[in-house]
Amino acid sequence: MSPDDMVAVFRRVLETDGVTADTDFFESGGDSLMGTRVLSAVARAQGVELTFDDLLGAPTPALLADRVASVSR
Repeated sequence: MSPDDMVAVFRRVLETDGVTADTDFFESGGDSLMGTRVLSAVARAQGVELTFDDLLGAPTPALLADRVASVSR
């Protein structure tokens, strides 16, 4: 999953176009319930099951895309 793909997921979940690859999910209004929607979208698209702790540790589209790539290998 590319950073651009992850940006699209964040935009959809946060319901805003103001997301870039470096936008922090939580600083942009994301919460734990919305986070589960991000993680579900990743699981559907990539078949990768991330935890909420993964999102806490990688709260931007770029960082989360890197996390998905490292788990997918």
